[in-house]
Amino acid sequence: MSERTHYPPGVPCWVDTLQPDPEAATRFYADLFGWQFVGPGPMPGAGKYFVGRLRGRDIAGVSSQPPEGAPPTAVWNTYVAVANVDDASAKVTNAGGMVVAAPFDALPAGRMAVIQDSGGATFSIWEAKNRNGAQLVNEPSAWAMSTLVTQDPDRSKSFYGDLFGWETETFQAGPAQITLWRLPGYVGGEPLQPVPRDVIGAMIPADAPPHWSVDFWIDDVDAAVARATVEGATIVAPPHDVPGFRHAILADPQGAIFSLSQLKLSA
Repeated sequence: MSERTHYPPGVPCWVDTLQPDPEAATRFYADLFGWQFVGPGPMPGAGKYFVGRLRGRDIAGVSSQPPEGAPPTAVWNTYVAVANVDDASAKVTNAGGMVVAAPFDALPAGRMAVIQDSGGATFSIWEAKNRNGAQLVNEPSAWAMSTLVTQDPDRSKSFYGDLFGWETETFQAGPAQITLWRLPGYVGGEPLQPVPRDVIGAMIPADAPPHWSVDFWIDDVDAAVARATVEGATIVAPPHDVPGFRHAILADPQGAIFSLSQLKLSA
């Protein structure tokens, strides 16, 4: 179990999904992960925001889509903690990105802005007030890590290095090239994890639309995929083995893509 009460600036801290029908999404994710939902809290434009919980601790959010500028399908979003949203937003253009939604209050939880990085991937920055971020991570049915999928890794390295001070370490995992995002001085993760504890995310190059993917740990990937498809999910990548994990990618019934990873214990 990995509990979190604070996220330093520059560390991904929260994930949520924008859905055309948020109530239907809460039913799907409650069945898949065993989350209990609280809410809805109010949003601009009469929208609703629900928070999924495990053992009374915040895990992730389910939100209505905004009344204007909504994506064509549901999506999962990643938030990065900052000390001051307005100051961080002011640095985005010089780093090569674009502010999609200027800083605004999401009270009482915090203040945020929506950013597009230099390669076109969208994410949010978060100045915490009542909600620091996910209170459980890196355990079954909880968020584990977000990964940037990009067509231009070098450009992405420059952008996130300038904005957050992230550094990188790249290695080969079979045919795939994986880059770890590292934040010097940060101590997170778990003491016995196979990667340094200052790792806060990952990046993979791909000829696909740039985006931040969201990964959740699960006890049994094959069983979870079977259960999710019965509830209307679509298989994007069926269960398969990767170094250290059994992995699958799904699209939920409204189109939001996410992945599942089952930790493989050494014999």
